[in-house]
Amino acid sequence: MSKPSRRHLWTALSGVVAALALSVPAANALTRGTTATPAAHSQDAFTGRTDAALRKSLKSLVKEDGFPGALASVSGPHGRARNYTAGVGDLKTRSEVPTDGQVRIGSNTKTFTATVVLQLVDEGKINLDAPVDDYLPGLLRGDGIDGRNITVRQLLQHTSGLPNYDEVILEDYLTNKQHRYFEPREILDVVLNKKALSAPGVRWNYSNANYIVAGLLVQKVTGRPIGEEVTDRIIEPLHLRHTYWPAIGDQTIKGRHPHGYFAATPDTPYTDVTEQDPSAGWAAGALISTPSDVNRFFSALLDGKLLEPAQLKEMQTTVDAVKDVRYGLGLATVNLSCGGFAWTHGGNTPGYTINNAVTKDGRAAAVAVTALPITIPASEHLDAALDTALCAR
Repeated sequence: MSKPSRRHLWTALSGVVAALALSVPAANALTRGTTATPAAHSQDAFTGRTDAALRKSLKSLVKEDGFPGALASVSGPHGRARNYTAGVGDLKTRSEVPTDGQVRIGSNTKTFTATVVLQLVDEGKINLDAPVDDYLPGLLRGDGIDGRNITVRQLLQHTSGLPNYDEVILEDYLTNKQHRYFEPREILDVVLNKKALSAPGVRWNYSNANYIVAGLLVQKVTGRPIGEEVTDRIIEPLHLRHTYWPAIGDQTIKGRHPHGYFAATPDTPYTDVTEQDPSAGWAAGALISTPSDVNRFFSALLDGKLLEPAQLKEMQTTVDAVKDVRYGLGLATVNLSCGGFAWTHGGNTPGYTINNAVTKDGRAAAVAVTALPITIPASEHLDAALDTALCAR
């Protein structure tokens, strides 16, 4: 689902493993949480240079890096948006990429899930520093894994030590897993058959398992499905008309959308994976949205429209993740070439990758492509396209 590292070491295996994960190596040590201040860029106008630079970046992603299609949305502090496309939306028909079309947004789902958890914290129904066992007794037991010692904060922060499950779920993806439904607890069975990556609170290790547990936690506390809570608390209040949580068994994308494609290696032909069962991602990566809706969500979140100041501060209190990247509670940072950093998450899922971020002054950008990057240059160019959208003047 996405990558605060902004650098993917894509190989035939990691391209598959990263499909549902922030594909970054684990940080060696966990530093004390700090609250940072992102970069500010005062210009709201879309200059000709911005337009030209971003269009060039998108065309290069198609022509040089081989992505079938690319689409982007950029908005200024006052919400004025501009949309861009390149390539084709369907390799068979060669139809155009629909402007601001729907895509699977992968790990951006984590930010939605974390927001719901923090709303429940504000309502007094969840304590960030309480152990998971207080809410889901006996759920987490395994080799070095004990829910009595893992806190809710550590789940959202990826410091629980829970191992990931992607390589098991996505092995033989095209032949066995693309259309398979996974129950959340079935996914946890995979996780609990592994050894913990570390003791809780010792290291940052990105794991989708953390947000599978967070989804179960929300359901236990509210008595309602996590998708319903995300819809009622975020999607509907923000009027995100093109964002939705797929119903159980729904493998389609409802609105106008480009087709998504999967290839395990640069030499492998693309396979259309537009229709797929999103259950393996669930609370960690099931949502479908558009670039502009993603921008609206992150902008509203950082403007304090979804969380009280105390909870937003908790979300933005970060620890070292990898290199120059820091991670909070379902929210990460990305450094910008024009100085400072922006708040981000991003997402990968088979068929789609989306990079997105918001600067301090409210400039937001989301760049999506219709396949996973499977070379280091392709990943770097996708990162650069987001930087161009936020920094070109």
